[in-house]
Amino acid sequence: MTSAPRPPTAGGWRDGAAAYADGFPSEPPALVAARQRALTSATAFGTPAPVEPAVGAVLAVLAASLDARAVVSIGSGGGVAGLWLLRGMRPDGVLTALDSDPAELRAARRAFTDAGVPTGRTRLIFGTPAEVLPRLSSANYDLVTCSGPPTDYVPHLPGLLALVRLGGSLVCHGLLADGKIADRSARDPQSVAWRGLARKVREDETLTSAVLPIGAGLLVAARRS
Repeated sequence: MTSAPRPPTAGGWRDGAAAYADGFPSEPPALVAARQRALTSATAFGTPAPVEPAVGAVLAVLAASLDARAVVSIGSGGGVAGLWLLRGMRPDGVLTALDSDPAELRAARRAFTDAGVPTGRTRLIFGTPAEVLPRLSSANYDLVTCSGPPTDYVPHLPGLLALVRLGGSLVCHGLLADGKIADRSARDPQSVAWRGLARKVREDETLTSAVLPIGAGLLVAARRS
């Protein structure tokens, strides 16, 4: 018996697999609308693109596996990632989203309102990680997620990790976006920041970590001690 032919190139196979992964999750109308608004904003104003459906589904699964009650999102992303996180969190869970762009926070608030999310389940904070992280409770969060330019939050990695409870996770999105992280000749600030972040997480003996080649890439780390 002969096996089915494989696509002609590994790149083509990966593209097909990525398309299938993104088409697998089901997004309700409010989430689709939030995604469309976020994509329009990213094109017009250069704001961070929303997480892909496959990435959103992974965030929801992580939140569900942690039975997450308290989650922090660094970068509101127009509410797309937040809606996925809320799908996986406990019904009484609270999502804290911070962003230094007021327009992004307004977009997230609209996304949550249109999706019928009760106001008590979200807390939107305007500010940078340097301004906001010291105000959050240490070791009190089940899951901390980061999106947007890594240069915005990599300098505050110790503060981010301090928020995560024992058994909780830190997730950073975007490290594989431009394919430069493995190119040592790429010395732009973003590539340098991603390499530094990945190295610190991998070498931290209190963390168990992995890179998932989903969407623009996910760095996932669980605090084990």
